Amino acid sequence: MKNIKVWDAATRIYHWAQALLFMALMATGLQHTGPHLQLGIVLFALLVWRMAWGIVGSETSRFKQFVKKPKQILGYLKGQQPATAGHNPLGALMVVAMLSLLVLQCLSGMLLAGLFDGLEQHGVTIPDGLYAAGEQVHLVLAQLLPWLIALHVAAIVGYKLIGKPLLLAMVTGKQWMAHPTAAPMLASQTRAFLVLIGAILVTIAIVAPSMV
Repeated sequence: MKNIKVWDAATRIYHWAQALLFMALMATGLQHTGPHLQLGIVLFALLVWRMAWGIVGSETSRFKQFVKKPKQILGYLKGQQPATAGHNPLGALMVVAMLSLLVLQCLSGMLLAGLFDGLEQHGVTIPDGLYAAGEQVHLVLAQLLPWLIALHVAAIVGYKLIGKPLLLAMVTGKQWMAHPTAAPMLASQTRAFLVLIGAILVTIAIVAPSMV
């Protein structure tokens, strides 16, 4: 077995920041108190950062590296696909599902909070029906996302029981590989910081018109 570095600091920081923000959002959302909107905006900025990092980031963080075709996923389930550094095909499905649903949840919440109302100044009219749809989406995802998180945690526990400490890897950045595997390319963390700044600026550009 070989212990290799597979996760850069940016990916690990994002992972734990997302987990903490989600718990805080669930608490403030259920209690209808606290900085729920502000936390949602911060989470949206992090999601923009992660999606951009999935294009220009480290090899194991890039979508093109870990998102597999259905045939490859089926092969993994049958034990026909060798283990690779980073996300396995099932983990990749969870990443895509989590990112997609969290982005949708953030957008629906921002819509309901009136953060897109500023678009009317630029001739963009938001149909009234979209607000009703956004409310339903936000309520449904508020119930669905905790179940998805529970499934994610159950999978981590299951892998731990068979000797694959995925949680530890997201702390140390290192993963034990049973077969000889080349260390993946890890991008500069200066690049990660610049991408984060870009994500923050994009978020500000989206929400600022409704605040002036």
